[in-house]
Amino acid sequence: MNLIKAVRNLVIITAITASASFLTGCGGLSEAQLEELRGLKSEVSSLEAEAKSLKDERAKLERDVAEKNAKLQQCNKEKEETKANLTKLPN
Repeated sequence: MNLIKAVRNLVIITAITASASFLTGCGGLSEAQLEELRGLKSEVSSLEAEAKSLKDERAKLERDVAEKNAKLQQCNKEKEETKANLTKLPN
């Protein structure tokens, strides 16, 4: 009988200890962790906005380069036409 009581008490104590450990261990995130998470989310949003801005700037610069290259090709074409016309002129 005493052995059964001892085993029963041991099981009850173990169950209480396990429950207490579970409840305190799974309490969720602490306030400091939540604040850090908020800060990281804010930083991610900021970096994403900066990345979008840089992509937009890159696209604008690429358009500018393409436009200048087109003008350069036109100038080279006109230069060649002018050279050809100059060779046709009598000296």
